[in-house]
Amino acid sequence: MGRGRHAGVLTAAGFETFGVDLRIDALREAKASVPALRAWCADLATYPLPRASFDVIVVARYLQRSLFDALKAAVVPGGVVLYETFTLQQRQLGRGPTSAEHLLEPGELRERFSGFEILAYEEVSAPDALARIAARTPRA
Repeated sequence: MGRGRHAGVLTAAGFETFGVDLRIDALREAKASVPALRAWCADLATYPLPRASFDVIVVARYLQRSLFDALKAAVVPGGVVLYETFTLQQRQLGRGPTSAEHLLEPGELRERFSGFEILAYEEVSAPDALARIAARTPRA
């Protein structure tokens, strides 16, 4: 969740917001600026999110491929995942992540959400090289 940039917007829009980050300092800063935030300091690879518990999941500029299945499982039927992160093209811009471990292949984000209804999808190359998706889980 980082320092809560998106958590503040979601909370202001009326969402009960739950943020996760491995760094306690980031969570403290987020909680200070968004008092209603429910914050959890955890490594989601070790302590996964509860299944079918969230209406919306937002992931911004973060990629850990091992978490895709757990993130998708954590959304309620009919819930939405909003995901944005860097693509391999980011290397050409000379800033941001450079490791293939942290950069999406072309079309990879769409593939990761096969079986979901794709509400919106794009890959852009400026000002940053990003893939973005809004995907809805199948309804029960």
